[in-house]
This record gives sequence, C-alpha cells and structure tokens, in this order.
Amino acid sequence: MAGIGFELRKYLDEDSFSGTAKAYGFAGLISAGPWVLSILGVMLISLVALTQGFGHKGIQQFTTVITWIMGCSLILTGALQLVFTRFIADRLFEKQVELVNPNLLGAILLTSVVSLVIGVFVALFVFSESLATEMLMIANFVVLCNIWIAVIFVAGLKRFAIIIKAFAAGYGVTLLAGIALMSFGLSGLLAGMLIGHAVLLFLILGAVIADHPLDGSLRFDFLVRRRIFPSLIFTGLFYNAGIWVDKFIFWLTPSTSEAVLGPLRSSLIYDLPIFLAYLSIIPGMAVFLLRIETDFAEAHEGFFDAVRGNASLQEIEQLGDAMVTAVREGLYQIVRVQGATVLLLFLSGPSLVDWLGLSREYIHLYYVNLVGVAAQVLMLAMLNVLFYLDRLRDAFVLTLSLLLSNALFTWLSVLAGPQWYGFGFGLSMTFTAFVGAVLLMRELDNIEFHTFMRAQSELEPAHG
Repeated sequence: MAGIGFELRKYLDEDSFSGTAKAYGFAGLISAGPWVLSILGVMLISLVALTQGFGHKGIQQFTTVITWIMGCSLILTGALQLVFTRFIADRLFEKQVELVNPNLLGAILLTSVVSLVIGVFVALFVFSESLATEMLMIANFVVLCNIWIAVIFVAGLKRFAIIIKAFAAGYGVTLLAGIALMSFGLSGLLAGMLIGHAVLLFLILGAVIADHPLDGSLRFDFLVRRRIFPSLIFTGLFYNAGIWVDKFIFWLTPSTSEAVLGPLRSSLIYDLPIFLAYLSIIPGMAVFLLRIETDFAEAHEGFFDAVRGNASLQEIEQLGDAMVTAVREGLYQIVRVQGATVLLLFLSGPSLVDWLGLSREYIHLYYVNLVGVAAQVLMLAMLNVLFYLDRLRDAFVLTLSLLLSNALFTWLSVLAGPQWYGFGFGLSMTFTAFVGAVLLMRELDNIEFHTFMRAQSELEPAHG
C-alpha cells in the first residue's frame, strides 16, 4: 500500500494549491488513465481511418468488435482477477516471493487456454467471416484476457506507473500499426490492435517479472482450495457482468440495436450517451483513489496494527473512530466532487448534444446516465472499503445486487419504451450504492467489536 499512497501524500503535504492539483491530477491519471488511453486509441484509429476513406461501415465493425471483445474478456477473467490478486497478496505477506512469478505464469497459461477454447468455439459455430478476421478476433480476445490478469496483478502491487506507461506505449503502437495496415480493411485494423495489445501485455509482464525470482516453472497454487477465497470468484464475475449487462441488453434487443458483423450488434441510441456519461467518472475516481490511498489507508493500517499489537482499548477505539471518520469524509468528498461534475455536465448537455449532431430526443438518456455513473463511483468506493475490511461476504452481496438490479431494471426500461431508456442503469447504480452504504455502515458501527469477534472466530478452529 505504501507506493502510491506515499506519492499522493507527498503532493498533499506541500499544503498549496499546486500540490493539491498535482495530487488530484496524479490520482485521476492512474485511476482513469488506462481506460481513457484505450478509448482514445480506438477513437484515433477510427478518425484516421475515416479521413482515409475507410468507410463508416468498416469503422463501425471495428469499434463494435473491439467493444464486444473488451466486454466479454473482462467478464470471463472477472472470475479469476480478484481471487488471484488476493492469493498473490497473501503470499507476499507471508514472504513467499518465490511463488509469485510461477503462479503468474500459471494464471497466464490457464487464461490463454480457456479463452482460446472459447474463442475457437464461438468462431466455428457463431461466426461466418473470413479466416483472417476470425483468427484476429480470437487472438485479440486471448491477449486482452491476459492483459486484464496482468493489469490486476500489477495494480495489486500498487505499480500504477507501469500500467500508465504500458498503456500509453501499447496504444501508441496500436495507432501506428493500425494506420500502416489500414489498406487491408477490417483485418488490418484488427491486426494493428493485436500488435499494440501484445506490446502492452509484454511490457507489463517484463516490468514485474524481473522484480521476483523466476525459475521458469509453472505453478497453479492459486487454484488450491485451502489457499483461495471462493467468494472472490463470484464477486469478480458479478462485478464485471453487472457493469456490462445493460449494454448487452441494449445490443441484443432488436428494437434498440442494429446488426454490424455476424451476431455482433451495436446500439447507437445507447452507446454514445453512456460513453459520454462515463467521461464524468474521472474527477470522482481521482477523489476516490486519493482518499482511499491516503487518509483511509493510513487510518486502516494504524487501527489494525493497534489491534494486532499491545495497544490499549482506548487507543484502539480512537484509531477506530479515525478510520470511520476517514471513510465518511472520503465518501463525502466523492459526493461533492462528482455532484459538481454532474451539475456542470447537466448544464452543458444541450450544447454538447448539438455539437455532436445528436437528436435531443435522447438527451434524457445522457442525463440519467450521468446520475448512474456518479452512483457507480460511490458504489465502487464502498466496495473497495469492504475489501480493505476483509468483508468478502458483503462484497459478494453488493456485486450480486449490482448484476441482478442492472439486468432487471434495464430489461424493464427497454420494455417500457424509449422515454425510459437509461433509467434501468441509473436506478440500478443508485440502488446498489444504497445497498453498499447499508452494508458499510453496519460494519463500521462498533468496528472494534466486529474486528475482535472476527479474530476470535478465526482462532477457535486453530485451537480446536
């Protein structure tokens, strides 16, 4: 936890406007930078292709394929992301660094095999495109699945600078390769994306593998039942599926989408408003990372060091109160900053829609999605605090609520008609944030009692 927290604290300790600006800017860069870079990379390739006479249909096929591959790869690897990260964190805590790289290579091999089998099956029985196009789609899917495993591994080590540099280099190569291969049509753009993604993956792996012993062996200790937390499998899966389920519902509903390439569809009326709304996530994510990795992280570490040490009950209670205050202040700061962002984007909504040439009939969708995205940032902050407090069951309940509510509310909004589009996502995120608040406040209420009772229940089986 030290790396990023100390870096942010260094800026905040300057006690100046420039220091605060640096801290928030750095936090925004590392929290939303990879996402922004990936989106910008795809957009720049599309814009360059458009200027080169590539054609709107070809560009739509490219962006749709990449979007589907990203969504499906995130959902598939969601089952492994959190459980693998927790396994590595536990091994590092136990000073078993020799197990890190062999298990990372094992996770990469497992991910490659599973994603390859799924990709080949889908290509054979679902698609009927050219062999080159299908092979490039499969390859991009496999590489992206591995990227998410590598990124979550590096993020768990707090090596955010590596992630930013790798994404910048990877998507820079993607842009250059896409331009160079554009004459080959869709296959050329997919080949350029594959080259860039491969560079991104190997940059991340090369940077982290050198930090720990590597004997060339493969290990799969992260699959051993006694060393993993099964609830994390479903938590990661439900979270990623919950974030994407509303998009898939709009894509797969004929009345709200159009066919693009084989079974892949896109929804013009939903995709652009939700994308614009997601741009508003950057300020809230910056506050989220800044507060979680400084004030709360320090208060959390101090409290649990006191619990594990010989601190008095009064000292433990004071540190517990400080941790609770840090959580509440952090959530308040997120609400304040994200609320101001939403208000600003609300006021500029009509001008933005007119500038993009969109129909004002769907401006309400943009507004509702803004509120939904704001609630999602709040929910994510609560989920992260639950992970810090090791409340894995509550995290499972929260992500399950996210998946079920987003699927149900979005489906109902589609049935209700265009005037209700977007309300499913907005209501789901708001409801999930409320569930997160209830779960978190229940845990923070008398945190000392909950911590000691949990410690006692863990010790009893050992003594027995």
